[in-house]
Amino acid sequence: MPERDTAPSAESPAAQAAARRRSLRVAGAFVVLAVLLAWQWIDTRSRFESLRDQVAQRVRDSESDSRDARLIAKQSQEALREVQARQSQLELKLAESQSQQVALEALYQELSRSRDEWVLAEIEQILTIASQQLQLAGNVRAALVALQTADARLARSDRPQFAPLRKIIASDIERLKAAHTPDIPGLAIKLDQLIVAVDSLPLAQEARPAIAAEPLADARPARLWERLGAEFLGELKQLVRIEHMDRPDPAMLAPSQGLFLRENLKLRLLNARIALLARDESTFRADIKTASDWLDRYFDRKARATAAVQTTLSQLGSGGPGMALPSISESLAAVRNYKSVRDRPAR
Repeated sequence: MPERDTAPSAESPAAQAAARRRSLRVAGAFVVLAVLLAWQWIDTRSRFESLRDQVAQRVRDSESDSRDARLIAKQSQEALREVQARQSQLELKLAESQSQQVALEALYQELSRSRDEWVLAEIEQILTIASQQLQLAGNVRAALVALQTADARLARSDRPQFAPLRKIIASDIERLKAAHTPDIPGLAIKLDQLIVAVDSLPLAQEARPAIAAEPLADARPARLWERLGAEFLGELKQLVRIEHMDRPDPAMLAPSQGLFLRENLKLRLLNARIALLARDESTFRADIKTASDWLDRYFDRKARATAAVQTTLSQLGSGGPGMALPSISESLAAVRNYKSVRDRPAR
């Protein structure tokens, strides 16, 4: 122990100085370290405060953004619900519109079918009337107008399926335009004139032989006895006459039978007139031939009136009125066939 106390005392001044220096250096180091630590702590704290402020600001911003996002999400959800509601309404309206479209298409098909049926019924009626006019009255003009009206009606309908019908109707129109139209009223007037002229026609039994022309008397004066002889011979010639007959003896008729003959002849001519108006050519020709035969057999052919009537009857019987007219049965049959084919699927 005494040795330990003597050593430090011997080195005390230098050691103490060195120790103080070391202590000062250590203290300075500690002070510098403390300053550095304090500055670092202050800087770190300042940075931490700034970072905290930034974080707080960002948290506030994120909270604001979150609120905005929640608000936007809420609005989006509301918009989505509204869109879904509108979509449901649109789907409902679409279903209604589709059902209405189906109903409208069915109605359109029905209306189109009804319209076509109505057009075909109208065309059939027009052609039927035209055919009756052509067959019964021989009215070619009326039939032609009816065909042209039917063609115009089909053209206004603007239906492609009516094209074959229009071709057939056009063919009948051209045939009617080229047909010869007889003068039925003029022929009927001629027959009326013949009927009126029957009462004035002389019968064959009423005819008188023609008196032969006597030679001219001699200009020189004849003697009395010669003149008396000539007059006697003339009177004698009047008692007996000889006439050449180029046909059998005419039928002898009583006055009442002559009346019946004239009325029967009138009836024959009247029947011929009716056949003319009815377009019955065979009956017309038969009645004209019968009337001509009766006229040739029972009436005086040499009379001028009889010859005129016979000439008219010959013209009517030989030439004929030309009553054969084209028919429009093809157009009528085409319309009816088209209607039957159209109605077949519907049944």
